[in-house]
Amino acid sequence: MRLEGKVAIVTGGASGFGAGIVRKFAAEGAKVLIADINLDGAEALARELGQKAGHVDVSKDASVNQLAAAALMAFGKVDILVNNAGVSHLPAALDEISEADFDRVFNVNMKSVYLTARHLVPHFKARKTGAILNVASTAAVSPRPRLSWYNASKGWMVTATKSMAVELAPLGIRVNAINPVAGETPLLKTFMGEDTPEIRAKFLSTIPLGRFSTPEDMGNAACFLCSDEASMITGVALEVDGGRVI
Repeated sequence: MRLEGKVAIVTGGASGFGAGIVRKFAAEGAKVLIADINLDGAEALARELGQKAGHVDVSKDASVNQLAAAALMAFGKVDILVNNAGVSHLPAALDEISEADFDRVFNVNMKSVYLTARHLVPHFKARKTGAILNVASTAAVSPRPRLSWYNASKGWMVTATKSMAVELAPLGIRVNAINPVAGETPLLKTFMGEDTPEIRAKFLSTIPLGRFSTPEDMGNAACFLCSDEASMITGVALEVDGGRVI
């Protein structure tokens, strides 16, 4: 029960890595607000785990503000914020990505971190405690071709993590990131362009441990970094990638 007594918000928590983080946090005793643009999915998982669900569009200031207010009203505090919501564009030449696709990646992957900080960091500052976890990607460290603007958004997230960490550390707030390799999530087909046995085999050949990341892998790493066991760790982007970036 490493998170007993803790309150966590997990964005994009209804599926994929986010759901893995939610399940682990709940199993370790946390009260979790599962925040997702897919409210039906969030509510279904909340019912299963005995947690709470909330609708959020992480790219919209008013929506994030409403989520933060709802969390504080429901729980009275927030201890952990996980910025997990993310999207990608389909693989394509960098000069052929549409402006609409670029804006979507920018707003969901990058602007969202600014917005959640804007509305929850003041609460952490007032309490002089808090843990923020940003779900970045191995794409930030070892970018793949034809995913240029997604890669760039995750590189931004790692730099944002380090910048937030050094600024907020004197206030008792820790900020870390995890860098997963692709996993069995709704984004897998987007990363690969198409899902065939041949493409999967080629993708897996770049991962020394020979398998994709799982939601459980992300939940375990996230639990450690957000727990008091990691009280001396901040500004880290932990690779949870089976050796992908070696």
